[in-house]
Amino acid sequence: MLTKVLIANRGEIAVRLVRALRDLGIASVAVHARDDAEALHVQLADAVVPLDATGPSAYLDGAALIAIAREQGCDAVHPGYGFLSERADFAQACADAGLRFIGPTPEQLALFGDKARARALAGQCGVPVMPGSAGAVTLAEAQAFFAAQQADGAGVMVKAIGGGGGRGMRAVLNAADLPEAHARCTSEAKAAFGVDGVYVERLMRNARHIEVQVLGDGQAVASLGERECTLQRRFQKLVEIAPSPSLPEALRLQLTQAALRMAKAVGYQSLGTFEFLVDERSKTLPFVFIEANPRLQVEHTVTEAVTGLDLVQLQVGIANGETLADLAIEADRTAAQRGFAVQWRINAETLDAEGQARPSAGTLARFDLPAGPGVRVDTHGYAGLAPSPHYDTLLAKLIVHSSSPRFADALRRSLRALEECRIEGIATNLPLLRAIAGRPEFATQAVHTRFVEAHLADLLAAAARIDAADARLARGAPLRAEAGLPADEDDALVVKAPMPAKLVQFEVDVGDLVPAGAQLGVLEAMKMEHLLHAPFAGRVVALLAAPGDYLVEGQSLVRMDAVDAQAVETQAQASHDLDQVRADLQKVIDRHAPTLDANRPAAVAKRHAQGGRTARANIADLCDLAHDPGNFSEYGALAIAAQTRRRSLEDLIANTPADGMVTGIGSINARQFGPEKSRAVVMAYDYTVLAGTQGMRNHHKTDRMLGIAHQLRLPVVLFAEGGGGRPGDTDMPIVAGLNNHTFSQFAALSGKVPVVGIVHGRCFAGNAALLGCADVIIATEASNIGMSGPAMIEGGGLGSFAPEQIGPSSVQSRNGVIDILVKDEAEAVAAAKQYLSYFQGATAEWQCADPRALRHAVPENRLRVYDVRAAMRGVADTGSLLELRAGFGAGIVTALARIEGKPVGLLANNPHHLGGAIDVEAADKAARFMQLCNAHGLPLVALCDTPGFMVGPEIEAQAQVRHVCRMFMVASHLRVPYFAVVLRKGYGLGAQAMTAGGFDAPVFTVAWPTGEFGAMGLEGAVRLGFRKELEAAPEGAERDALFKQLVAQQYANGEAIHMAQTLEIDAVIDPADTRAWLVRGLASASAPREPAQAYVDTW
Repeated sequence: MLTKVLIANRGEIAVRLVRALRDLGIASVAVHARDDAEALHVQLADAVVPLDATGPSAYLDGAALIAIAREQGCDAVHPGYGFLSERADFAQACADAGLRFIGPTPEQLALFGDKARARALAGQCGVPVMPGSAGAVTLAEAQAFFAAQQADGAGVMVKAIGGGGGRGMRAVLNAADLPEAHARCTSEAKAAFGVDGVYVERLMRNARHIEVQVLGDGQAVASLGERECTLQRRFQKLVEIAPSPSLPEALRLQLTQAALRMAKAVGYQSLGTFEFLVDERSKTLPFVFIEANPRLQVEHTVTEAVTGLDLVQLQVGIANGETLADLAIEADRTAAQRGFAVQWRINAETLDAEGQARPSAGTLARFDLPAGPGVRVDTHGYAGLAPSPHYDTLLAKLIVHSSSPRFADALRRSLRALEECRIEGIATNLPLLRAIAGRPEFATQAVHTRFVEAHLADLLAAAARIDAADARLARGAPLRAEAGLPADEDDALVVKAPMPAKLVQFEVDVGDLVPAGAQLGVLEAMKMEHLLHAPFAGRVVALLAAPGDYLVEGQSLVRMDAVDAQAVETQAQASHDLDQVRADLQKVIDRHAPTLDANRPAAVAKRHAQGGRTARANIADLCDLAHDPGNFSEYGALAIAAQTRRRSLEDLIANTPADGMVTGIGSINARQFGPEKSRAVVMAYDYTVLAGTQGMRNHHKTDRMLGIAHQLRLPVVLFAEGGGGRPGDTDMPIVAGLNNHTFSQFAALSGKVPVVGIVHGRCFAGNAALLGCADVIIATEASNIGMSGPAMIEGGGLGSFAPEQIGPSSVQSRNGVIDILVKDEAEAVAAAKQYLSYFQGATAEWQCADPRALRHAVPENRLRVYDVRAAMRGVADTGSLLELRAGFGAGIVTALARIEGKPVGLLANNPHHLGGAIDVEAADKAARFMQLCNAHGLPLVALCDTPGFMVGPEIEAQAQVRHVCRMFMVASHLRVPYFAVVLRKGYGLGAQAMTAGGFDAPVFTVAWPTGEFGAMGLEGAVRLGFRKELEAAPEGAERDALFKQLVAQQYANGEAIHMAQTLEIDAVIDPADTRAWLVRGLASASAPREPAQAYVDTW
C-alpha cells in the first residue's frame, strides 16, 4: 500500500491531490518552482522541496522530480494533469526507479500520446476517426492535406502529437495561415510538453465535444459517464457539464461503447478520457474519435459531483492494485449518476476583440468565492497571492451541482454562484462566464465548439455591461493592478510587452530595418505563443530584454527610430541576395546529404556489384527526373531507424537514411499525359539500408503515403524488395508490433486506383504481403518472392534453404504470381510506365499494321492452328500490346493495348493450348483480367476461339466448376463496354463465358468468315442428337461414314453466315474491318459507368 506520494505538479490540481491523499492517510510531498514559493499547495503539503528553476521548465525536469521522490522516501508519484502526466518516458523512468506512477502504464501513455497510433487503434476497434495524417507532418505535407480538404470546403486542425489541453492547436481555414500555424503549434508543443511534432486532421465545423470518462484496472474497464465540453475558447475548455444535457440516448450509448472497446482492447489501467466530436445532423459520420487523454482531467470534478465518486482516490486505489470490483465499480457499465453538474473555469485573463486571451497580472486583493448547497470550489488562490504569470491562467474551478433531473435547475444555481464571486486586484473572465450562462443557447445547449468565437462580439459586449454594473455596485473603486514600470523617455518609439509573458526569442538585431507589421519576436504566455509585431517602419536601435526573461505587461522590449516606410521596403528588397544560402537552409541541405546516392559510394557500389540499381535510381528513371528534377517530391527523407537506444544518432543518420524507404509523390509519363494525370504515390524499399526491412518509421511513412493515395485517389507504385519485418527497432515499447493497418490500407486501394508492385532480388514476408496486394506484379528474372525468408522457414522446422531456392521467378511466373517477367530493373521500370499509361488516358499519336493482314491471321483450314498473339497485334496499335501473366494460364492470352490511341483490355483463346479449351488456370486468369479492366474503366475486347470448357474427370478434380464460373460471375458485374469477335470456334458455355455471358451481352458480337458455332462440340452433339440413327447403322465403316456425314452437316449449319441469318450474332465482317468496328464501338459506348455492386466470387 502507498504511504507517501510525490505530487509532480502545481496549482489547484496539486491542492486537490494533497487533500485527497490526506483523506486516505497518505503523506504528500510537494515541489515548487522559484516563482511558486507562495503557492497554496506548498502551504498544505506534509513536506515541501524547492526546485532549482523558474517557470514550467521546473516541473518538466523528470530526473530532478524522481531524485526528490527517492530522497524523500516516496513510493509513488502523482503527475496530476499537464506537464509530465502523459509522458511515457517519465512513467517508465519512475518504474525504473522503483516508484509507482499513479496513472496508466508507459505503453498506454506511449500509445495514446501518439495521436496517429491512437487513431489506428480506433480503426481496429471499429470507431470512426476524422480524416487526418498518419503521424507527424512537415509543412509541405500539411499543405498537401489542406489542399485535399479545401476541395471539399473544409479546413484543417493542426495539433501537437503529444499533450492536450488545447495547447499546440490551431484551426486553419485559409492556406495562407497554415505556415504560421504549423510553426507555432510545433513550438508550443515543445514548450508545454517537451515533445515536438504536429499532425493534421479535417476540421468538423459546428461540432460538439463530448468525452467519456473511463476507469480500468488492467483487466476490466467501466464508464463513469460522459461530459459535455463544447464551450471553448481557442480549443481550451471554459465550461464542462456532466452528463451532457442534450445528447440523444442512442448516441450516448454509442460513444460509451466506443470508449470502452478501445480501453478494453489495450487493457487500460487508471483514469482516462476518450474524446469525440459529435455532429448529430450527419447521417454518415455522427461522431468521430479525436484523441484519448490518459490522465486525470481538469474537469473530473463534475463527474465526481454526479456520481458521488472521488476519482483521485479511485486512481490511488488502482495504483495500489485494487480491482474495479474492490472499488465497487461495475465493469462494462456506466456508473449511476444523479442530476447535472457544471464546472466554470475562472481564469486570470480577458478576451480581446479578436478572441485572443490576454493574461492578467497583479495581486489578489479580494478573493471571495461562493458557497452553499451544491457549490464546490477547487482553487489555489487566496487574498494576497500574486500568481506567477508564467503558467496557465486558471485561478479556480467553480463546480455547481443539482440533483434535479432538469438542467435548468443546475443553470440557475450556476448563475447565483457566479454572481457571488468577488475577485479584485486581477482581471478575470468572470463577466464572460456570466455572459455565456445568460445566453439562451446555453440553456438549450444549442452550442458548438466555435460558439464563443462565432458570438464573440455579443459576449464581450454583455461581459462589459456585467463588469460595469458590478463596479457601480461596489462600495469603492475596484483595485487595479499597476505594473509600476517607469515611463520610457519616448513611449511612441518603444515596443512594449502586451501581456505578462516569457520572451522566447527576438527575430531582429540592432541596426535592422523593419517594415510595419514585421515580426520582432515571440512571447510565451499561458503556454501559448504570441507574436510581437512592429507597429511602424523603423530601425532597431536597442533590444531591452533577453530571451528567457519573464516580462510584466507594459515592459519595454524594443526601441526603434522611425524611418520612411517606402524606403524600408525598397532597401529590404534590394538587400536580399536571392542566391544566398543562409545558415538555417544550409543546415537542412547538410542533413539531407547522407540520404543521397552521391554521398553513399560504398553502398551504391555494392548494389551495382550485385547487379541492381538503387531505390533512388529506380525512382529517377520512373519519374524521368533527368528531364525534370521536380517530378518527385520526397516525403520523410530525414527519417532514421528507431534504434536510438542502441545506436548513436550519427550512426543512424549515416547508415539508415530515410529508414530504408524512399517515399513521395511523383509524376510518371508526365511528358505524355501532363502533370495532373501523371501524379502517383511512389514508395521504394531501399535494400542498401538494413536489407529493405520494414522498420517502425518506414511503416509510418508507408501509412502516410497510403493515406494520401486514398485521399487524392493517386495510383501507387511500390518497389517491394526487402526482407520483411525488422526486429532491431527498439525505440518503442512493443511486443509484436502487429497493431498497424499498413497492409489493410494498401489492400484497400485495390479497385480504387492502379497499384503496381515491382520486385528485384529478394522479397520476403511483410514486403511480399504488400507486393501480393498489387494489381500487377512486375518482377525481374533475378527475383525471389516468398511469404517467409530462410530464417523463418528454418525456425519453423521446415528445413534449411538458400534465399534463391524460395519462390524464384521461374516458379512465380508459372503459377501466376508474377504478371510481367522482365530481365532487369530498367525493363521493370519501363513496363511499369507502360502499364500505368493505359490508365492515364488516350494518346493522340498511334500507328497500326495494315488491317488487311488480319484476313490471313486465321487459316482457312479449320484444323490448322495459328498464332493468336499475331492476331492481337494486328487488332491493336503497333507496339501497344502489354501481355499480362504470360507464363500462367496458357489457354487464354490477356493483354493491355490501344486501338487508335484508346486503351483497352484484350483477351483471346489460345488454340495452341488444348485447342483453345478453357481450363482452371485460363478461367482464373480471364476472370482476374476482367476485374482489373472493370475496376479502372478499360473497355474489354474478346477474341473468341474456343471449343468450350475443358471436361473430364481429371479437370473436375481441380474444381473446374467453380473456377470457370468465375468468368460468368465477373462478366455479369462489368461496368465497362465489352466487345466480342469470334475468330473461329464459338462453342457452348465456353464461348458464352468469352462473350460476357452470352452472345447478346457485348456491345456487339461479330465473327470473321472462319467462325463456326454450336451449342456444344459438334462431334459430341452428333453422338447425343443422332444416337438412334447411328445405332441403327451397322457397326464399322457404314456407321463411321454416317457419323462423318452428320458432323459435316453440323459444321455447315454452324457457319458464321448462318448464325448471322438467325440473328444469333450481330454480323460477319471482313477481318480487315475489325479495327474500324472496334473504333466505332468504343466511340459509341462511352456512357458513364454504373455504380459497382457487391458479389460473392465463386472461388
